[in-house]
Amino acid sequence: MQPQNGINSGAAGWLGFELNVLRRLKFRSVALPLVGEPHLGHYLKRWQVRVAANDPAQWAWTKSQALIENNSEMLTTDDVELLLDDAYVPQGYFRNPGLLSWFNETDAWWFDNLRANVERLGSTYKRALALAVGMSVADYVFSFNLDTRDLRQPLSLSSVFHRVLHTLPPPIDNQCRNVSTNQDARAFIAENQDNDLMFLRLPHATRSHDSRHNRVMSWREEWMRQAGSFAGEPLSERGAKLGHYVETKEQYLGLIEDLLHTASHFPKWAIEAVSDGFVSTEELVECIGGTRKIDATYTKDFSELLGVHAVIVTAEG
Repeated sequence: MQPQNGINSGAAGWLGFELNVLRRLKFRSVALPLVGEPHLGHYLKRWQVRVAANDPAQWAWTKSQALIENNSEMLTTDDVELLLDDAYVPQGYFRNPGLLSWFNETDAWWFDNLRANVERLGSTYKRALALAVGMSVADYVFSFNLDTRDLRQPLSLSSVFHRVLHTLPPPIDNQCRNVSTNQDARAFIAENQDNDLMFLRLPHATRSHDSRHNRVMSWREEWMRQAGSFAGEPLSERGAKLGHYVETKEQYLGLIEDLLHTASHFPKWAIEAVSDGFVSTEELVECIGGTRKIDATYTKDFSELLGVHAVIVTAEG
């Protein structure tokens, strides 16, 4: 399962829940202000839906370029050979020494060299595809801890790259101009005026004393930016945006309400969140209902697998 906005919602069951709700709505285009993992946007292209995806994180933007914006390009055998050329050969210095805080030295050289080789590809979409596969290779490495590292198969990371590449879903050409952007969610929402539906995945509420959520994805952002110890925005700016630090549920709900006011031009909304004890489903529904009349509320219990309940609230203006 792939992380999605801090929750392992890449699972087939979670995607199935989203699609089951969206099948009840009529729309030909969708805006995803906080796309996270691109599974939903990629699947909606099968429905001939035009997709506009956005995420402030470069790792998510890159995955959206690879699987949502890209309609046809794939990595060739020659591309893969170029990407993995001398991947394990140490260079004179690490371009991104921060990788040593995430991996052993051998693996760190592989990721550092792969990142450099990606820039040798001539296509934006091919670079995005290569980076997406590289992120999945790191997910494989991180799936082992000190207690389970002996179970890691004696495969080179280049072999893992080949295996992941073979499982990558093929591009879908929906005959539409799909786009992906790397903006603040508010700016993206304000600029997108011609989509039928906004599907907003509310990010997991992160409190300042709970740094685990931010750490889950920080390695991807460091690798994308080729800069170690990526710190993101200053703490003083984080409280003003969803997805950054919040101290109280009132602050979190206030940020949601403010964002929804910006999204009033979308004819339809589908707002997705997790009920994990910080904000209840009832409080979320009340917050959304204060901005627009709610059509329906859908919930699904993922507590046995993930320890949370999923909720999607639909509204039409």
